[in-house]
Amino acid sequence: MDDRTPPERKKRPTLKDVARLAGVHVSTVSRTLDPNADHLIRDEVKEKIRAVCRELNYRPNSIASSLRTNRTKTIGVVIPDITNLLFPPIFRGIEDELAAQGYAAIMVNTDGDADREEQLTETLIARGVDGIIAASVPRQDAHIARMAQRGFPIVTVNRRLDDPSVPSVTNDDDFGIKRILTHLVALGHRRIVHIAGPQSLSTGKLRAEAFARYHAEILEQAEPPVIVYAESFNEAEGERCAEQILAKGTPVTAALCANDRLAIGAIAAFKRRGLKVPEDISVTGFNDMALVDRIDPPLTTIRIQHYEIGRNAARMILAMIENGTLPPDGHKVLPVELVVRQSSGPAPRP
Repeated sequence: MDDRTPPERKKRPTLKDVARLAGVHVSTVSRTLDPNADHLIRDEVKEKIRAVCRELNYRPNSIASSLRTNRTKTIGVVIPDITNLLFPPIFRGIEDELAAQGYAAIMVNTDGDADREEQLTETLIARGVDGIIAASVPRQDAHIARMAQRGFPIVTVNRRLDDPSVPSVTNDDDFGIKRILTHLVALGHRRIVHIAGPQSLSTGKLRAEAFARYHAEILEQAEPPVIVYAESFNEAEGERCAEQILAKGTPVTAALCANDRLAIGAIAAFKRRGLKVPEDISVTGFNDMALVDRIDPPLTTIRIQHYEIGRNAARMILAMIENGTLPPDGHKVLPVELVVRQSSGPAPRP
């Protein structure tokens, strides 16, 4: 029988221990460790307190803090597809901004399933998150709208709801489509097809509407524009839409795609049919997600500010938590820019 006594468990250092060794009041230590209040403490005092924290290996008790303030300093981030390269830089922006204010992000993946989204958001709320940032929600997401109506802090990123009461951070989809369509027309293209995204999503709907409007305005053509609608924003749907265009024999010299993943799929389908990009047909995307400059050919696209989308959403959700009200700029639209690469070229001669 092993009669050895277990080693005595070392007592966890407390806020009072830090204050005693630093020679300051407990409230001074508390303010120093609070990102929202540390500006009230002199720099030399803050450095002394932080040195004592390092010496004692002191970590704030988040559970005690949440009981005292009724906040957990955590934000739920709901992502529809964790494998989509669009979202990591957005999440990084959210995480960096939250961390600067002493908050942490908890990410969940819905796989684009509405029932799973509802289940996971309710789980996050039950776990005590102070707010939720939701990416790529449908335009008519009743569950998210109900949460906002209950007064729970929530912000959507990249896409927005039809319900204007739900704040959002999005991109200037209208200008992006106009800019890339102008680029194609300047290259001599007159027969341009739009591979549109799902119309249940604001990005799919707004970009398709912008294409139809600017097609008529810039090309001054009476006939309606050719638009093929994808069911999802992915490569497989891009291939299917491209195959549909070719099967119908639609005479086109350029395909303006509603996002990069659709464009990648379309390029694959056109190449499989023996068409050269951009010699026979130009293809453009939207988003400028990671690695689209490495495909063959590198993709002409519209660059969005992925990281800044995340940072702005984090700032917005924190303002809602602190103030309890919707910020004045409840719908922030970030500027976009055209990035020209080798997937777009002069229109082929008739």
